[in-house]
This record gives sequence, C-alpha cells and structure tokens, in this order.
Amino acid sequence: MKIIVPMAGRGSRLRPHSLTTPKPLISVAGSPIVHQLVLEIAKVVEEPISDIGFILGDPAFFGKEVEQSLISLAEGLGAKGHLFRQDQPLGTGHAIMCAAELLEGPAVVAYADTLIRANLELDSEADAVIWVKEVVQPEAFGVVELNDQEEIVNLVEKPKSYVSNLAVIGIYYFKEIERLKKALETVVSQKLEAGKEYQINEGILTMMKEGAVFKPGTVSNWMDCGNPEVTIQTNSEMLSIKSAEGEDLVDPSAKVVNSTIIPPCFIARNAIIKESTIGPGVTIGEGTTIEKCILKNSLIQNNSIIQGLKSENAMIGNHVRYYGNPTFVSIGDYSELK
Repeated sequence: MKIIVPMAGRGSRLRPHSLTTPKPLISVAGSPIVHQLVLEIAKVVEEPISDIGFILGDPAFFGKEVEQSLISLAEGLGAKGHLFRQDQPLGTGHAIMCAAELLEGPAVVAYADTLIRANLELDSEADAVIWVKEVVQPEAFGVVELNDQEEIVNLVEKPKSYVSNLAVIGIYYFKEIERLKKALETVVSQKLEAGKEYQINEGILTMMKEGAVFKPGTVSNWMDCGNPEVTIQTNSEMLSIKSAEGEDLVDPSAKVVNSTIIPPCFIARNAIIKESTIGPGVTIGEGTTIEKCILKNSLIQNNSIIQGLKSENAMIGNHVRYYGNPTFVSIGDYSELK
C-alpha cells in the first residue's frame, strides 16, 4: 500500500499562522496535522505501507526542516518517503501527477488539511473508495451521488439543488491507482482555461465513465483545519478524542505552578504554567510559558510567553510575546484581534 499526500498549498485561509509554517505542519492537539493524518491512515488500513509520497510547494517555504520531518514520518512507519514538488498551483489532479512514479498498485490519496478518526474498510468489490461524512449544509461542500446499489456515480461541487448530504472529505483509495494516473494524463494534457485548474474529480469521473466501481466509505470524526476558528474547534475535539483513547496529554517535563488544569489539555515538553487556569480544550506548545492567564478552547504554539490573557477562543503562533494591558503594540500582517 502507498499513501500519496498532496500538501503544496500555502494555506491562505489560515493566515497569519501559515505565513511561516506550512498549514499541514501546524501543530494541533500536540502534533502536526499531516503527521496525525498519515499515522491514522496507516493504523486503520490494516496493510503494510511501502511508500509515502509528499507533494510539496515552493522549496523556499517547504524547506529542509519540513523535508526531513516528512521523511522521518515515513521511516517511522517502515515506509520509504518520497518528496515531489508542485511548482505551480494547477490543482489537485496536477498535484497527484507530480508523484507519477508512485502511481501504481493500491494507494490512498489524502489531502493534508483535515483530521479524521475512521475504520477505512477497503471493499474488495470496489475499484475505488471515496470517504464521506454526513453534513448539515451539503450545498457548501463537494458531495457524492449514489445509485440504488450504493455506488458513487457522480461528484457534484457545492450543489444548488439537493444531491445528497454526503460530503467528500479528501481521502480516496484506489485498488489500481494507475487507472487514475491514465485518466489524469489525459486531463493535464489539455490546455487550461483562464482561472481553471486540473482537478482530481475529472480523473475520477473519467474512471466512472470507463466502468470503474466507486463505493463510499464513512468516518466517525472529520475535523477541518481550514481557518483559525475551525482549527480551534478541531483542537478541542481532537483533545477530547485523544483523552478518551487514553493518551497521556501532559509531558512529564512540563512545570505547573499554583495553577489549575481542567482536562482535556495538551501541555508539551518544557512548558511552564504559573498562576493560571487552563482548560478544557487547550493546547500549550513546547517551551511556552503561560502566567496569570485564564484560557479555554485555545491553541498556543511553541516558545511563546503569554501573560495576563483571558480568552475562551485563542490561536497564537510561535515565538509570540503577549503581556496583558499593553502600552506598546506591534502587530504584523494578517493578524486579528476581536
């Protein structure tokens, strides 16, 4: 089994947090989004992973440190890590074709902007599986259309009239991914119209026309990391899931002094909590100091100093210095205070 992870986007909706850290590498509930996604897929597909291909963007942004973390992630699963570059933002289908040399045999394609909990059962009668989740507002998503045999026969982006309430979450299994490769080769050979991109859906629809059987798979939890507000929600939800699974969320090296921790919270290595009330739903990154704060449902990254902050919804990046009731304020591009 192979895993293909397109992750070349700049994550503009998550600014300012994605200005210096690629969105898939932003830590949520204690570890980077892409790490959690790949580890969950590897855990539930119940097949050995031979290769993991990561499709990255601009080398100036996805640099050596990012590359090494991804190779280490693959090697930790006993797989060979591969790095590919998508030099231009030409769409999801084009991104997959950047990893053309891996497109053979069984493979999972997973876009690195969500977190999941699932049992990715692979239907032996299906040529491919598209994982979906029931949603309340299907008109805001890409959804699948099913026939009477519960097979996927169409994909519709943001339908204006009701098709189904099953939203595509961005994880796909192909029994023979070379069939998708062949379909996408035709797609990307065509000249793009202005403002258009090469999409994976075009390749999938071509496979359907050629008779490929697509089945839906379902996930128990699907959590978005698209913008700061939903990422904070995802952080809190993932902390609850990890706590219920029995994961230890407080590193032994963290120092908690005259403070109350209301679980679930993640407190990383060498974090310091003084005279504060933290939780529930709070992540504190490595080397961060929290003093005289009251925090709920908040996500604070590494090596920051936060004093005198009272907040029920905060997302704070790395190397931040916040001192309550400031007399001097220096705030950079894309920052937001409410």
